[in-house]
Amino acid sequence: MAIIKQREQRVAMFIDTQNLYHSADRHLVRAIAYVITTEKEDEKSFFEALNNLGIETKTKDLQIFFGGAKKADWDVGLAVDAIRLASKVDSVVIASGDGDFVPLVEYLKFMGTQVEVITFGRSASGRLREAADDFIDMCDDLHKYLLGSRGGNSAGARRPRKQVNPPHRTKREGPPAK
Repeated sequence: MAIIKQREQRVAMFIDTQNLYHSADRHLVRAIAYVITTEKEDEKSFFEALNNLGIETKTKDLQIFFGGAKKADWDVGLAVDAIRLASKVDSVVIASGDGDFVPLVEYLKFMGTQVEVITFGRSASGRLREAADDFIDMCDDLHKYLLGSRGGNSAGARRPRKQVNPPHRTKREGPPAK
């Protein structure tokens, strides 16, 4: 079965800004961007722009360890939110190319939620591409996805994924979303 996209679908989007925003003509229920704050002032206007677009932002400070090592990671937070909201939507859109999200995609699909991934294809995990029901490569139309872009094109276009078994939505488990 090909991916199903309908206007009345309820969609939740989870944006991994460290590794993006697209929901087509469907009913966007919630969009959450996971961002890391640093000492730079220029990121403040970016966060405000996300909020002005109606995108909820969750922030975390950049961790700097002894010796100068830095860590900026929202993978677990994004995964927990996606699982928490999955029972309330028909489709989850993950804006990231991070292969660490493959187990999340597999779990959401097992629970009967359609999963779409949107990212820049040239830096996306091949396993994530294959796991998703639909993969949207933003490199295929940079003018559509980036403000002030010069455009460009690359291989690995948007490819709908086939489902072995159609999802069944009888009973969902897990805590209710906040």
